[in-house]
Amino acid sequence: MLRAIIQARLDVAQMPKPRKPPSRPDASDAPERIAKVIARAGLASRRQAEAWIAAGRVAVNGKVLASPALNVTARDQVTVDGKPLPMRERTRLFRYHKPRGLLTTSRDERGRPIIFDALPRSLPRLVAVGRLDLNSEGLLLLTNDGGLARVLELPETGWLRRYRVRAHGRVDPAALERLRHGITIAGIAYGPIEATLDREQGANVWLTMGLREGKNREVRNVLGHLGLGVNRLIRVSFGPFQLGDLGRGAVEEVKTSTLREQLGERLARLAGCDFEAPLRAATSEDRELRDPRKHRPSPSPGRASPSPPSPPPASGRGSGKRERGRRPRDRTRARPSSE
Repeated sequence: MLRAIIQARLDVAQMPKPRKPPSRPDASDAPERIAKVIARAGLASRRQAEAWIAAGRVAVNGKVLASPALNVTARDQVTVDGKPLPMRERTRLFRYHKPRGLLTTSRDERGRPIIFDALPRSLPRLVAVGRLDLNSEGLLLLTNDGGLARVLELPETGWLRRYRVRAHGRVDPAALERLRHGITIAGIAYGPIEATLDREQGANVWLTMGLREGKNREVRNVLGHLGLGVNRLIRVSFGPFQLGDLGRGAVEEVKTSTLREQLGERLARLAGCDFEAPLRAATSEDRELRDPRKHRPSPSPGRASPSPPSPPPASGRGSGKRERGRRPRDRTRARPSSE
């Protein structure tokens, strides 16, 4: 018996040991452009991050940068205004019903009101996906992930942006139909546009328009070329996300499961989304670093604030199967007061 036990132990000792799988480099050690890293942290878009670098606000390993042409890894110490980048959080997306009278920007040299002045301070630092003009209203997507914002803005992504438009004048439905083939105005080529005449109302017409590029003032420029003067512009959807009955000035987060499903694997991979990172409450230091108002001029004394506009008519569209439900309360705090 003893001999059998000894032999069994010898057999086990002589068995080939399992081979360890080859080590893979940590994805966090892969070099990335500095502006992309700042965007991933949810502080700004890549374009804004490049502007911060040009302004001397960004340093790597104690050295202030003069150019965004630098790759960094997780081992590098990146600071903005002397403060380290906040820990990366889970990719999040919010639906915001932008009112008229607010600029879609993080700062304005003339001190005009911006959308970030109207958002609840409890939210993380957010960047806008695209923009709506000062006098445009409706659905604006906001995210804490600059990489996601960049991907969703690209025409190649192919997400349809749909608008309800009120314009002064009359238009031939045949002219609207021709927009499906695109149009060139003043040397600018606009891609295919879906445009339908909904109804005539006095001296105005109501149209529904859908486009995938979203060039600067595209709807206004195209309709102006057709002899129409836009006097109201409401974005009612952006890709699969709908304005629905979201109250004017209200903001509502899209569930992580819904966001993951609507993006799909390809877009999530291109954007570098992280759906597994933890959610954490913003600290006072984070809020100070993420506050766009810290780096823009204050409004001129005595500057009159525009009165809030009346709410738009109901679009008749829900906010998607997963977005329907009880009307969300308007969480925007009252404050004085770009398609």
